[in-house]
Amino acid sequence: MANEKAPITIKKYANRRLYNTGTSTYVTLEDLALMVKKGEDFVVYDAKTGEDITRPVLAQIIFEQEGKDGQSLLPITFLRQLIRFYGDSMQMILPSYLEYSIGNFTDHQQRFREQMQSAIGGKEIPGTAMFGALEEQARANMAMFNKALGLFSPFAAANAAAQASAGAAGAAKPQDAAEPGGPDIDALKKQLADMQAQIESLSRK
Repeated sequence: MANEKAPITIKKYANRRLYNTGTSTYVTLEDLALMVKKGEDFVVYDAKTGEDITRPVLAQIIFEQEGKDGQSLLPITFLRQLIRFYGDSMQMILPSYLEYSIGNFTDHQQRFREQMQSAIGGKEIPGTAMFGALEEQARANMAMFNKALGLFSPFAAANAAAQASAGAAGAAKPQDAAEPGGPDIDALKKQLADMQAQIESLSRK
């Protein structure tokens, strides 16, 4: 949009100093963390090469925050599981899912805050109330994400449905899988027709 502000440019020099070109001042990682909390967008470039190093700088901010007493957000189990995903076949999907989940959590944070305040007021047990709300949101996130994956990968979803249908019918009539127009083909056609109908419905909204 025309009224959106361009991200602030931060330059990182060889001496590891960070320079805010918007305010013409040197800043620290703590200053950048405050900018993020205020909703100020920025990109970080290597002053010598011009390379975009925003990701590693943000990761460094998280690393420093995690090192502060009482500030850690990432459970050890989560970090270990995250490390296992590097190089895994699911690595391409995980970033989208995490981004989608944290986006939904951010959108619903007011609801969680209200439940926490209600819990502190003695109406509910804090741990139980918060865990229940988070568990419910996680289930909703997974369901919506799976649906989104189905829309982006219609042939994969249709093939999975066809295989499931063929597997169920195979116990009674194994030869159907090899027959032209068998249950797997019919299921595929039905899945694609349903997908097309959903896409057309979405396009009209």
